[in-house]
Amino acid sequence: MAEITNNPYYNLFQKQRSHQFDVANTSCNQRISKLNALQRAIEITFREEIKEALHKDLGKPYFESEMTEIYQIVGDIKYVKSNLHKWMRTKKVPTPLSMLGASSYIKYEAKGVCLIISPWNFPFNLTFGPLVSAIAAGNTVIIKPSEMTPHSSALMKTIIEDIFDDDEVALVEGEVQTSTNLLQLPFNHIFFTGSPSVGKIVMKAAANHLASVTLELGGKSPTIVDNTANLKTAAKKIIWGKFMNCGQICVSPDYALVDETVKDAFIKQCKIWLEEYYGENPETSDSYGRIVTSKHFNRLNAHLDDAKSKSSTLNSGGNSNEDNKYIAPTIVSDLSDNASLLEDEIFGPILPIVTYKNIDEAIEYINAKERPLALYIYSKSNKNTKRLLNNTKAGGTCINNNIIHYANHNLPFGGINNSGIGKSHGYYGFKAFSNERALVKQHTFGITELLFPPYTSYKEWLAKFTIKWF
Repeated sequence: MAEITNNPYYNLFQKQRSHQFDVANTSCNQRISKLNALQRAIEITFREEIKEALHKDLGKPYFESEMTEIYQIVGDIKYVKSNLHKWMRTKKVPTPLSMLGASSYIKYEAKGVCLIISPWNFPFNLTFGPLVSAIAAGNTVIIKPSEMTPHSSALMKTIIEDIFDDDEVALVEGEVQTSTNLLQLPFNHIFFTGSPSVGKIVMKAAANHLASVTLELGGKSPTIVDNTANLKTAAKKIIWGKFMNCGQICVSPDYALVDETVKDAFIKQCKIWLEEYYGENPETSDSYGRIVTSKHFNRLNAHLDDAKSKSSTLNSGGNSNEDNKYIAPTIVSDLSDNASLLEDEIFGPILPIVTYKNIDEAIEYINAKERPLALYIYSKSNKNTKRLLNNTKAGGTCINNNIIHYANHNLPFGGINNSGIGKSHGYYGFKAFSNERALVKQHTFGITELLFPPYTSYKEWLAKFTIKWF
């Protein structure tokens, strides 16, 4: 206990814990009012500052910031506001005849004091997205954003302090030790977005207090291109999805698993679309970003060096500039099975091409790895598509597209096993931050009272009758 009370964030945590029931008992309209304030801040007051911060931290194109950060958050808020009255209602559910005289309900109540640890690749989207769900469910929240995007983190702190009192929502900046200190506190729910390796640390810390968790992780999301696919369209979408945000996306196509008979034609189309999107020299393109830190730049270069040392074929790109953390959009094929690009999640602008002879071989290759956050299928064959869907596991899947499932507020977003635990977005985000409390209200004499002690042969017969018929 002394360890917790000496924690630098203990007082802030206690302030929110003391205030949690006041926040939990807010009405739907009060919660919507808070969401309106957050929407105004993002859509109007701080809109240009958000784009500028993202450009400083990630070299993110301004249009990309509009599309993947501002538009997405505002869309989340609008969707939640239009549905929150319905979600918050106590829901009546059927009651079995064996409980005659009673009614049953599900009451959605706030979990309490929540911790959101957000990543650097989409700092605003992946911080405010979970926050919208937490507010909708009536929780208090402490936010720890990534230290790797300092301009974005500082601006988010300004936005939070401009809208909320710290006994309801607070943002604390810092590095790894800050997260470590926060994870020592007995939060009621932890929402973490990041790598599987750190997700395991978060889950272990949560276990000390039996806190529930939502872990949005990642992994190697495969992208299958079979011999029936429209290669022009497939390449167009895969290149867009892979190199947006410089490949630093958890649902980015990690590698392309291509039927060997269409490999060369597919690579040709990929190169055409690379030039269409980013020109002959992507380093001068206003549509192409940068790697977040020198550490990640060096990690990605190490992958490329490993590939080059193992006689792979560099089909496009491969060059880099350490001064501005630029790595060219790169396509590489003919990799050896032990190439690091095929072992670790890439999280950068490098697309490995792996070939297969038949669908069963592709399925075997996918299932030999951890279950991914996303799996993409490009095919005109219903038979191949169905076989892939029925014999693989993934958090989400797009057929003849990629990434866009994230933007549908009606779909649950999240992984499975190594790629994540729990779901978010829309109603599923509301549920993640809510406790579904079971309620039974007895109105009249209950039939179960006939089964109370002392037990007799008649009551034994009545129990058997109830089991059989009710």
